[in-house]
Amino acid sequence: MNLKQAGGGADVDERMAALLTNANAVRAITAAVEGTIGPKGLDTMLVDRFGEVVITNDGVTILDKMDVNHPAARMLINIAKAQQAEVGDGTTTATIMAGGLVSEGVNQVLRGVPVAKVIEGVRYGVAKALEQVKERARQVHDLTEPVLHNIAMIAGREYQDIAELVVKAAELIGRDKLAEDHFKLSDTIIAQEGAANEVFMGVIVDRERMNQEMPKRVTQAKVLVIDDALEPEEIGGEALSTEAGFKRYVDLQDEFKTNLQKIIELGVKVVLVDRGVHDSADELLADAGILVVQRVANKDLRRAAEHVGARMIKRTGLKKDACDIARYLGMADAIFEDEKLNHIRLLGGSGKPMATILVGASTAEVVGERERIAKDAASSVQAAIKGGYVPGGGSLEIAISREVAASRDGLKGMSTYGVDCVASALRCPLEQIVENAGYNPLEKVEEVVLAQLEQQTDSLGIDCDSGLVVDMLENGVVDPALVKLHAIKAAGEVAIAILRIDTIIKKRDENSGANTAPNTEAVIPDF
Repeated sequence: MNLKQAGGGADVDERMAALLTNANAVRAITAAVEGTIGPKGLDTMLVDRFGEVVITNDGVTILDKMDVNHPAARMLINIAKAQQAEVGDGTTTATIMAGGLVSEGVNQVLRGVPVAKVIEGVRYGVAKALEQVKERARQVHDLTEPVLHNIAMIAGREYQDIAELVVKAAELIGRDKLAEDHFKLSDTIIAQEGAANEVFMGVIVDRERMNQEMPKRVTQAKVLVIDDALEPEEIGGEALSTEAGFKRYVDLQDEFKTNLQKIIELGVKVVLVDRGVHDSADELLADAGILVVQRVANKDLRRAAEHVGARMIKRTGLKKDACDIARYLGMADAIFEDEKLNHIRLLGGSGKPMATILVGASTAEVVGERERIAKDAASSVQAAIKGGYVPGGGSLEIAISREVAASRDGLKGMSTYGVDCVASALRCPLEQIVENAGYNPLEKVEEVVLAQLEQQTDSLGIDCDSGLVVDMLENGVVDPALVKLHAIKAAGEVAIAILRIDTIIKKRDENSGANTAPNTEAVIPDF
């Protein structure tokens, strides 16, 4: 079909087809995660073509590992990933609300409301909802407040041991560090099979010492961190065939040995290396009683350097005078290899205080899930400390839904239908939580609405065990305000982006047909 020749009716049908296609794709993604939300939510099994299985109820894990090709579906998944990267939790809530917004938006368009008016109302309603969350947030004044444990329990899917680890780590690290934009408490978490749950001030390097002849434990240790290989500089094969090239090779070998001798004379006890270590360095440093760890992951290397107060150095930097190299060294009270868990621990560093949360797992199959759970709990605790908390269990969204619906008087014309979409989408989390618990969502949501109106509170929700209306705050069901803010914002952004699409055109392959005339036909892909 040529776009210029298309008639008005065909244009409308094409736009509606695009909207319905995208809405169906979003609905399919929402259906994949909605059964996991709430205390009665169930798990999802993901199976790849090799038969490998992942069982989880973590929304972002499900979305990330799904085999998805539809572009609108990928948009929703990308928004969920952004939510995870920003605050570390709330991806399922964001996905469910986005699905609700898109569904309601499509319903309004099918009733004859112009898409532009729906989008205008959605923007207005989302802005009002965000204002309400900020106004209703309660602040955490003390890191020992029980509310942090409750938040960790909910985000950590009722794992008492994980909640205790996370809260203890937050207390050790302190409010100032947790408030830093670039610090993530979730990055301090390591899960290992056979480990005991533990929180300690220090860093784990997930490697073993290079040589069994090296010491297993050192104290009051000077630490050298090499962001490179600990090897002589290389010379090309052709250069070695010449007399000058061979002489250069010999000089580099001598220079390398001199550099190693500097390390020994400086009293370095531990060397952490990003890449490989030459055999001659292995032998010489082992004889000197130096603990060497090679091929350290870059993340671990940087955390270790920060903790011990070391500046990372390249191998060419070892040419410097010994007094200059000394300025790159860090210090640690103790560094040792845990032979059972096959990792190195650095404790009492002279640099930045670092806490590590070690989460134990009974089998290799559950290591990944235990780590994901702990990271969610850590992210939620940090978010609550930074931005406060609100009643959970979908109760806050019901209260905000009423306020958003009341705000429609601030708009004129058909844009008010877009506001209705937001008000309706805000009810979706509680509806799904109640449904997953085995109750009638229409009945229970109305009970909550009436109870909130009668008691003038935003914290009433449904107890998923009894089905009764209870106070979420009194029952310890709370969520970080930042998680709610980002979930609502993300849902609004993806819904608007999808509603704005009125035509789907298959792109020409940029890597083929470069010499052919451009295709002016609009091809609707078969999704």
